[in-house]
Amino acid sequence: MFLFFGLHSYILIASAVIPALLLMYYVYRSDRLDRESPYLLRRLVLAGIFSTLTSVVLEEIGIGILDRAVSSRSALYPILEFFLIVAFAEEGSKFFFMYRTTWRSAEFNCQFDGVVYATFISLGFALWENIKYVLRYGFSTSLIRAVTAIPGHACFGVFMGVWYGLSKRFDRRGNRAASLVCRSMALLMPALLHGTYDYIATTERAPYAWVFVCFVVCLFLVSFLLVHYASRHDRYLSSYGR
Repeated sequence: MFLFFGLHSYILIASAVIPALLLMYYVYRSDRLDRESPYLLRRLVLAGIFSTLTSVVLEEIGIGILDRAVSSRSALYPILEFFLIVAFAEEGSKFFFMYRTTWRSAEFNCQFDGVVYATFISLGFALWENIKYVLRYGFSTSLIRAVTAIPGHACFGVFMGVWYGLSKRFDRRGNRAASLVCRSMALLMPALLHGTYDYIATTERAPYAWVFVCFVVCLFLVSFLLVHYASRHDRYLSSYGR
């Protein structure tokens, strides 16, 4: 019985981890100029896992405040919950640890590196979150999340990374104001997308199911095109000068 339980658990964990690893590999292979070291990539994945713990604490605090300020039956409640609390707690945690890990790293020498960093930390977050969901709810959950939540986090990471790489480019050129604007967008854009994703996904009215499908398809398509474009047009930051 113990052997069966152990084997079953390993299968569940594998089903939770493999989709994230495949997406990491795709983004890693798209880095055509100067690929990051395994050491830095491992740090980013671990930072993504750790950011899940931080986001849980922030969400608990935020929901506690929201419950005292707004009725849970109000139409405003889910908007504030998903767009303000959940989205910023999760994307803000990812951004914070990514910035601390990479901004001053000597390996951050190409604009596309921003996409690699943001997607790896986002998929580290998604990987750990997925393991918890799959162990609790079973294999069918892993199949659903493999085509929704995990690619969703990767897409949020792509948008974060595009702006983050652009921010580093402006910083290298000495344009600190533009760099700050881009770093702000690196947090705001994925938070907006994340909030929209959660809000549509949890709305129970029938038409929203089709809205969710359309939103996810567009999100995945645009993210794929962004990775392709950013990879093809990547340059060393030193080539921009000041």
